[in-house]
Amino acid sequence: MYRILIIEDDFALAEAMKKQIESWGNEVLCVKDFRRVLEEFTAADPHLVLVDIMLPFFNGYHWCSEIRKISQVPVVFISSAADNMNVIMAMNMGGDDFIPKPVDLDVMTSKLQAVLRRAYDMGAKIPILEHRGAILNLNDTSLVYDGARIELTKNEFRILQTLLANKGKIVSRDTLMTKLWQDDCYVEENTLTVNVNRLRRKLEQAGLKDFITTKVGSGYIIE
Repeated sequence: MYRILIIEDDFALAEAMKKQIESWGNEVLCVKDFRRVLEEFTAADPHLVLVDIMLPFFNGYHWCSEIRKISQVPVVFISSAADNMNVIMAMNMGGDDFIPKPVDLDVMTSKLQAVLRRAYDMGAKIPILEHRGAILNLNDTSLVYDGARIELTKNEFRILQTLLANKGKIVSRDTLMTKLWQDDCYVEENTLTVNVNRLRRKLEQAGLKDFITTKVGSGYIIE
C-alpha cells in the first residue's frame, strides 16, 4: 500500500481522485491548509505527491521546489494549462509526470502506478525527521526551516537526530555523549554542552526559539 498526498484546491476533483486511488488499495490524504503545504507534506510522509499548478497563496511549482529541498519523493503535476511550456516547466522544477485537466481517472491511475513502480524499484524515498516545521534530512545531514537551509556540524547533527528520534522523551547526557563518541575519540563532558549551546544558537537565529529544552540533572528534550 502506498500513501498519496493530493494538493488540489478543487475539492470535488480532489475527492474524485481520492476515491479512485483508494479503490486500488492505497491511502490518500488531501492538503487542507494551502499556507502550510510543506508541514502537511512532512506530517503525511507520502510515497507520491499529486499537485495542481494553480493553487491559493503559492503555486505548485513553488511547493515542488520546497519539497525537492528535503525529499526526492515522486511529484506528479496536474493542470488545465497543459501546453508544452507548462509541461516542460513542471519537469524542470522536479516533476516526474504531468496529467492534463480534465483528469481522466483511468489515465491518472495508470500514470501514478507507473511512477510508483519506477520510484520504489529505485528506492527514491529519503528519510526525514520533522518538528515545528523544521525538517532534518538524514541522508545529507541538512536542516531546512521556513525555506532556508541550516548547515550543521557532524556533532550538531548527531545531537539533533537523537533528540528528534526521541521527541517527547528526555534524552540523557550519557546517551548523547555516546552518540558523539562514535568515532572512538575521547569527548569531554563539556564538549556536549558546547555543541548543544552552538546548536541552540543556530536554531534561534533561524527562528526556532526554545526548540531544545534542558531538563536539569536529566538531559535534554524536544517536545
